[in-house]
This record gives sequence, structure tokens and C-alpha cells, in this order.
Amino acid sequence: MTDVSSLAPGTGERGDGGRGGRGPGAGARPDPRDRAQQAAHPVSGRRVLALFAPHRRAVAAVLVLIVTSSALGLVAPFLVKEIVDVAIPEQDVRLLLVLVGLMVGAAVVTAVLGVLQTWISTTVGQRIMHRLRTDLFTTLQRQPLAFFTRTRSGEVQSRLTHDVSGLQGVVTSTATSLAGNVATVVGTLVAMVVLSPALALLSLVVIPPAVLVTRSVARLRRDATDRRQKALAGLHAQVEESLSVSGARLSKTLGAGERLARRFSDHSAGLLDLEVAAQIAGRWRTATMGIVFAVVPAALYLVAGLPVTGAGISIGTLVAFTALQAGIFRPVMGLLSVGVQVTASMALFSRIFEYLDLPVEVAEPDPASARTLDPTHARGELRLEGVTYRHPGAVRDALADVDLVVPAGATVALVGATGSGKSTLASLLTRLDDPTRGRVLLDGIDLRDLPSAERAAVVGVVSQETYLIHASVRENLRLARPEATDEQLVQAARDAQIHDHVAGLPDGYDTVVGARGHRFSGGEQQRLALARTLLRDPQVLVLDEATSALDTRTEAAVQAALDRVGRGRTVVTIAHRLSTVREADLVVVLDAGRVVEQGTHAELLGRQGAYAALVAAGTVGARPAPDGAPVAQVGRVGLAA
Repeated sequence: MTDVSSLAPGTGERGDGGRGGRGPGAGARPDPRDRAQQAAHPVSGRRVLALFAPHRRAVAAVLVLIVTSSALGLVAPFLVKEIVDVAIPEQDVRLLLVLVGLMVGAAVVTAVLGVLQTWISTTVGQRIMHRLRTDLFTTLQRQPLAFFTRTRSGEVQSRLTHDVSGLQGVVTSTATSLAGNVATVVGTLVAMVVLSPALALLSLVVIPPAVLVTRSVARLRRDATDRRQKALAGLHAQVEESLSVSGARLSKTLGAGERLARRFSDHSAGLLDLEVAAQIAGRWRTATMGIVFAVVPAALYLVAGLPVTGAGISIGTLVAFTALQAGIFRPVMGLLSVGVQVTASMALFSRIFEYLDLPVEVAEPDPASARTLDPTHARGELRLEGVTYRHPGAVRDALADVDLVVPAGATVALVGATGSGKSTLASLLTRLDDPTRGRVLLDGIDLRDLPSAERAAVVGVVSQETYLIHASVRENLRLARPEATDEQLVQAARDAQIHDHVAGLPDGYDTVVGARGHRFSGGEQQRLALARTLLRDPQVLVLDEATSALDTRTEAAVQAALDRVGRGRTVVTIAHRLSTVREADLVVVLDAGRVVEQGTHAELLGRQGAYAALVAAGTVGARPAPDGAPVAQVGRVGLAA
């Protein structure tokens, strides 16, 4: 699996859509972070173009509209030439009206075509983004829990939102502007040659140095701006460090106030010089652009006015050529930035495809070979045959050669020291992970052959860490079973011993639980989570330290609810309470990922082996410490509906 935590620096959370805030303007250079991303995860142009394949007709229509709009944009200078050279000198009113009408008509048609082009290109872009968003979300949902434990949540959100949204500019603006610039430059050059080969030759000589000068000045401005931004970031960091409560306390206790003030003054002075340099560079860029736009037409007027070179060049031709000359400069500058645009765009595709290419370790079974299990007829027998599991990147197995049978309707307690593999085993029973070797069977069916919906209908999970969405109690419960009736909702809440509390609230089941359920206490959240699981009426309950983080009174209430609803079901619990272990039908002792003992509480005590040692040491029968010890730190699963 790709370890996204080791991506190239700077390719993490970037709200600018992966372009680092560097627009692809004149003088821009490819962002090193974009190059690093592409080097880490190369993307072929063919794969990018494949995204547009379902929209071939729409793309072709956009290209036709671009070419047509560019051609219409070149009509106006020729109409102006006829107006200046013919209609006005000859006082031909009819011709003048026709030419002016054609100018207005061309402008109107161009505007309408532009709106149509934007509509089609935006629609195509949004559909492509919809597909990428959906595919990316689906791929991420299929990743194992280990992926989310080693990947920052901000990184995942950035890929799913910022990067995909950044492609809107790629598939609508970048691609269309590239095509438009090419069409404009080619069409304008052809029109120039048609109007006046001599002036066209002059343009070919004047434009390159003008462009190079403008790009050089723009690059200087960008470098100066980058240095200013870095210095400003350093100044902000010092302010935050020095003038926060903790920073002020540290400064006063160390007597560092004067030293910090001198440091701030030095930073501020450096920022002053950089600010001036950036402003001057910006002014030079504006001045250079102004000089270019003044020099080019001046050169045209000079050539057209000299007897040697101006022969055969009419005033109308000169006016039309000047208009064409003024319109070609910006498209040329845009084409010179294509490399930067392509690099930034491919970096976005690289970041998205990197996640789309993540291997799906816990995949849905092939529909052709999938098995079915009717939840209403499930017995709930669990069987592990030669199960071995090693976490990605680990040097040893978390579970090794585990053979275990959990009879239908039995209560099994998993005990062992921290890191013995209890939570890992629970995650395999719920298919949050697949064994590296061996099989996990439910009623004789390999979990890998069961669709996730059918497996979740039979196997329910309650863990120490509950998760409630920011919605009403009713909506939280119905996450497990959207079609559940209010009567079924209430019955599940009664079984979890939370109904009376919810019913006593002013809004009852319509009470909003708040962010992460803060409206309710930890024990109440745990019982709501239990009610949500019970609403599915699973035949198998996996309790992954469901009460270990609760106070004694709350733990007793939740445990009472668990004991009540566990009757008649297969229950596998990671146990620390001696009463739970004592009442279990089977106690399984794990050590270093292996089953070292199994039997009833009395049998294992009589053997004076590993279980007896755990009881004597207080590992069984003692509630875990608040920081989580001796709770296993692997496989936190939360509540699986």
C-alpha cells in the first residue's frame, strides 16, 4: 500500500488546489512541489484524456466554438479596414451601415458563442469532477482502518475537496484557454500576413524580444514577492510565538524581552526592504508592459510611414494591423506559460490518481462468487482457521496461527496483556481487516465471500470509542437501519437502557446530539451506540472494550444493558471485568498473538497457567487506567452499523 504519510514535502494540505498559490502567469516557473508529486506518482497523458472520453462530442463542440469565436474575433479588423479605406472616404453610407452591422453582429455572435462554450465546458468539467469525487470517496471507504490511522484527516479532505475542485480550472479554463490561445495566435498571424506581409515580418521580429523582456521583469517581481511572503510568514510566526500567553510567560521568566524585541526589529527591517523591492519590481513590470504596448504600434507606424517600407500600406490596413498586433501579445504570453499550467494540472491529477490507485485490501466479493446469509436464519457460529495477521510495515505478526471456534449463542471473553492481539482478533471477526493467512468463517462462510451489507446485518460492533454525527438522536439511530419504524427505534433504546433518558428530553428523539455527541455524557453516548447496533438486531455482538473508559457507575449501567441484550446472541467481548469473564461460556487467553489457553473461568484457574497469572496480577478484574492502559492500542473500530 502507498504510504501517503511519506509524500513529497509540500504535497499535503494545500488549499490552493495543489499549486502552492503560484498562478501560471507570465514569468512563472513550475512549482518544485508539483514536479516532486509527479515524480513520486507519474501520470500519463493518456489516462487524463481517458476522463474526457465519455464527453467526446461535448469536447468537440467546445473546440468548434473556440475556433469559430477566434475567427469571428479576427473579422473586426478587416471590417475596420474597409470602413477606413472605402466606406468613409467614398461616403458610401449603405456600405458603412453594412460593415458596422457586421461588426455588431460579430460581437453579439461571439458573446453568445462564449456563453455556450462556458456552459458546455463547465458541464463537462463538473461531470468529470463528480466522477472523480465519487470514485475517490468510494476508494477511500474501502481502505482499512490502518490507512486512516497513519494518514492525516486533513490530507484526505484536501485530496477529496481542494484537489478535485482545483481540476475545475484545468478542465474548463486551462484547456479551453490553451485551445483559444492557439487558435487566436494562428489565426492572427494568418490575418497579419494577408493584410501586410511586411508588417507581419516586423511583428515576428518585435514580438519575441518584447515577450522576453516582459517575462524577465515578471520573474523578478515574482521572486521578490516570494521573498517578501516568506519574510512576512516569519514575522507572523514570531508574533504568534512571542505574544501568546505561553510565549509571554516564557519571555518574562527567561528575561528575553529585549532580545526578542531586537529580533522582531531585525525581521521588520528586512521586511521593509523586501516590500520596497517587491513594489518596485511590480512597478517595473507594469512599466515594461506599457512600454511594449507603446513601442510595438509605434514601430508599425514608423514602418508604414517610411517611403521605402510603407508603399502599398493603406491607413485602413495600418489600423487593422495595429488592432491585430494588440490582440496577439496576451495569447502569446499565455502559450509561453503552458508548461507551468500543464505541470500544475498534472500534479493535481497525480495527487488524485495516487489515492485512486491505492490497493483495496478489504474488497467486496465478486458478485458471481459471493455467498448469501439470511440474517433472520443466521446461527452466529464463528470459526478461525489458521489465522495469521500482520499489520502493514510491522516486523512481527499481531496474530499467529490462531484456531478458534465460537459456538453459536455462546459468550466468549478475550483476555490478555496489552498488545496480545485481542483487538486485532476482534477487527478480523468484523472484517475491518482480512487475515494475512487463514480464514474467518461465519456459519461456515468465509467472511471474504459475504457482501459487507449481509455481514454487517449479522455482526454488530460496540467499542470504547463511539461516534455520533451532528444530527438528532433519531437520525443517529437510523444510520444503522434507515427503514426502521419509531417503534423499533424505541425498542432498541429500551434494550440499551437509554429510552427513559431520551424520552425525558424536551425534544425527545429529535434532540440534536451536537458535535461528536457532546450533548450526552460518555455513558449515554455508549448506550446510544449500543441502541444503534441493536436496531439491526445482529446475531453476533463484538464488544471491543465497550466500557473500559467509563466511570464505575456508568460502566455498570452499560454493562447491564450489554448483559441483557446479549442473551440468545453470540457475544465476543474483550473483557477486563472479572464478573464478565467469570460468566463467559468460554475464556480465550491471548499472548503475543497466539491462543495459549481456552476454557471456562474455573477450568483455567485450576490449571494455574497464563490465565491464573493474569488474574493474580490484576490484569483481569481491574479496570484499565484512564490513559488506556492496559487496553490494546491496535484496531480501534468505533461503532460499525
